[in-house]
Parts: sequence; structure tokens; C-alpha cells
Amino acid sequence: MSLGFSYRHLYYFWVVAKEGSITAAAARLGMAVQTVSTQVRELERSLGHALLKPAGRGLVLTEAGLAAMQQADLIFQLGEQLPAVIGAAVRSPGIRLVVGISDGLPKLVVRRLLQPILNEPNLRLLCHEDAFSDMLADLALHRLDAVLADRAAPPNPNLKVYSHALGSSSLAWYASRSLQAAARAGFPHSLASVPVLLPTAHVAVRARLDQWFAQKAVRPNVSGEFEDSALLKTFGASGMGVFAAAELVHDQLVAQYNVEKVGPCDGVEEHFFLIVAEKKVQHPMVRRLLPA
Repeated sequence: MSLGFSYRHLYYFWVVAKEGSITAAAARLGMAVQTVSTQVRELERSLGHALLKPAGRGLVLTEAGLAAMQQADLIFQLGEQLPAVIGAAVRSPGIRLVVGISDGLPKLVVRRLLQPILNEPNLRLLCHEDAFSDMLADLALHRLDAVLADRAAPPNPNLKVYSHALGSSSLAWYASRSLQAAARAGFPHSLASVPVLLPTAHVAVRARLDQWFAQKAVRPNVSGEFEDSALLKTFGASGMGVFAAAELVHDQLVAQYNVEKVGPCDGVEEHFFLIVAEKKVQHPMVRRLLPA
């Protein structure tokens, strides 16, 4: 990387700005006043703007200096943390895995999909949740090691990513105790009268649920739509509405949310994918997540 300025010059400027004068900065740095002054002038020359101006017996920042100081604060504050970060890394060596979680993917399913690596004693797992398209962009830029999603990556010549199917799960309808009797009476046509919670359209399974309702000739009584699957289940558990969920995690769902199965969502499946940025997977933890 080629820069038009020196980080050493920037550091001297940063100290001068902190101390309020070149004399005080020189004393702190253990350098001659003339040397510090020359280094700061060299930075100003390379940036093309004056960064400091006289004020009484000291110096204050110009508008350009204020902008430079904000960036220098970020740079050198991070630099001061470097020894501690390196020390922690040496004391606790491990395997770092950064996974993007598509925001429509059920969180209980995420736990199941990551199970093959969770017993790794040296694993340091970082999970980031975001919109599917943003996750793919971060993956292509190698900010993520992999993405878990409810759909495969769409064809895009600008994004070199590869999708691997991890499996699928049938869906069923669940409800809190307060809604179970009403939801089971005449199911699935009961879903036209009892409140129903659905994922928003950005979740892949929503289109399949809409098709299921059309096939059953049921117009659902929708009382809420949610982007986040965990939030949907939380409101469903509170009695706000009946909701569909993956039967793959039936036991965990019943135990965690205190709900019961109302009936099947026959013919509707939720699919799970692991998306990576390289054709031949190199990361050992990512390889463990792939089907045999």
C-alpha cells in the first residue's frame, strides 16, 4: 500500500495536538523542538493543508487538523491496544471462524447446523447476522469465512461464491397453550380465524407458505410478520399467533418456547445452505460443516 504521508509524521502531529505545543510535545517525545516542528510541517506539506495554527502561546487545530486528529485518534488508540491483543492471541491460540447468518434463518436450526464444530476446544466462533445480499458481499470480500442461509446464492458473475446444500426440514404449525384448542379445531381452515404469524417476504420459505395457503383454500388471519425468526417465535410463544417452524428442531422448540404442534404444513420444506467464497474449501472448520 502506497501512502502520500508518513505515519511517523502523523504520530508527531498527534502528540503535538494532544500536548498543545511543539515544545511540550518535544519534551514528551524526547526530541529536539526543531525536529518535531520539521516533521509536522512535512506532514502538512504531504497532505496539502495546514493542520495547526498559533493561538496565544500554544497551537490549535485548523479545520483540516480537526479531521486529521479524528483519524489519528482512531489509528493510534488501536495501536496502543496492539500489545494486549497480540498477548491475548499468544496466550489463547485457537481457530477463528467468522460465519454470516442470514437474518431469515431459524436460530435453533443454526445451532444444529453448527453442531459439527461446537466441540472443537480451540474454536473461536464469531457470528454476524445481516440481510442475505449483504452477507454475500462480505463473503466475496473475504470478511466472512462462510454464510449460512435459507437459499442458495443467486448466479452473479461479480460474486464468486459457491453454495452447498446442508439439508432441509419439513414445517409444521405450532401454538401456545392459549391457542391450541382453537387452532386444532378444523385445522388447517382454523388458520383463517385464529391469529397467524408469518415471516416477511424476504425469507425464502414465505413464498412456499403462501402457496400452501392457496392450495388449502385458506385465507390466513395474519396478525404479524417478522424478519427475525427468533422474534417471530417469541411473539408466538406469548400467544400472539400460530406460526410455522422447522420440525428438525421440534424438541428444542417445544422445550424453549413452551408451545405444541398444531398440525403439519405438508409439502412445505425449509432448505439450508452453506455458502463459501472458494471452490475448494480450505478452512478446516468450514470443511467440517459440509456434508460428507
